[in-house]
Amino acid sequence: MQAWIRSLFWIGIVAALILALTLLSRILPPFVMGAAIAFFLDPAVDRMERMRIPRTVGTVLALVGFLTIIGLFILLLVPLLQAQITQFVTRFPTYLGAGRAQLDHLFELLEDRLPPEDMQRLRDAASAKVAEIAGGAGQVLTGLLTGGVAVANLLSLILITPVVAFFLLRDWHMLVAEIDSWLPRQHLHTIREQMRLVQETLSGFLRGQAAVCALLGMFYAAGLTLIGLDFGLVLGLCVGLLIFIPFLGGLTGAVIAIGLAFAQFGDWHRPLYIAILFTVGQGLEGNIITPKLVGDRVHLHPVWIIFALLAFGELFGFVGVLLAVPVTAVLGVLVRFALKRYLLSPLYDPLNGRPADPAS
Repeated sequence: MQAWIRSLFWIGIVAALILALTLLSRILPPFVMGAAIAFFLDPAVDRMERMRIPRTVGTVLALVGFLTIIGLFILLLVPLLQAQITQFVTRFPTYLGAGRAQLDHLFELLEDRLPPEDMQRLRDAASAKVAEIAGGAGQVLTGLLTGGVAVANLLSLILITPVVAFFLLRDWHMLVAEIDSWLPRQHLHTIREQMRLVQETLSGFLRGQAAVCALLGMFYAAGLTLIGLDFGLVLGLCVGLLIFIPFLGGLTGAVIAIGLAFAQFGDWHRPLYIAILFTVGQGLEGNIITPKLVGDRVHLHPVWIIFALLAFGELFGFVGVLLAVPVTAVLGVLVRFALKRYLLSPLYDPLNGRPADPAS
């Protein structure tokens, strides 16, 4: 088969996958989550297999244990989260009034330094921005509470994901062997080596990043609660979930927490404590926790992760966010492989592949 025909074949495969993701994005989340759970639990089931436990029994034990841990976590935290969310909804008008009072105080300080027309434009811009934010938040909450499609997607995620995870985990090695049998024989060794690198990258990143998110979520939740922020537990756990977005997750959490602290306390001491807390947390994350748990073996630069999350989220919605990091890891391995082949080819250096000149 000529090279251009092979290229067209693989381009067609990639185009078909992109089209399928676009058309089926609403029904894919349970399958993507199920595949992620199966990938995450496969090493545990493999260890049980080596202990002479049948694969099906090991799959059931691993899934039951995983779902039990998730269920206990939810049962322990949901009452606390529900209470704090209810308090937040009740007190939100108070916080909004406190924030407006802070802005009014700031405007009073600026009135002595700015012309009246500039002050009026500043007030109008601030009012418009506050109204825009409040309207957007209301629309999001309304959509979450009343959207039938969102409820259906959530139910499918809860009900279908464990079933998909069970069958994928039970038949994992069979599926891998079947896919392996489809690979072009002449490039079998090269493809297997790249897939091994992809698996190492995904395993190192996903398992390590999950541990990073859990540790930092507990750290921020405990710190904000000790400082006295009303909704420190909820906010800290949410920040932990956002940590998978490098820098932006912690920065977003810090801005929200400091804003709530100003509204709640009306002074600068507690906001300063929160700023110190997030500075320490970011330092621990960047210098100790992430290097220890994730390490440099994943070769995923934070800028690429941020770009991938935003780009895939824009193109494919929630499914795109789920697939962003795995696809970026795969692309990273393939790009490094292509770059290595390029540097060894005559395209990079015409002398590559030629015998050395004895006279040189």
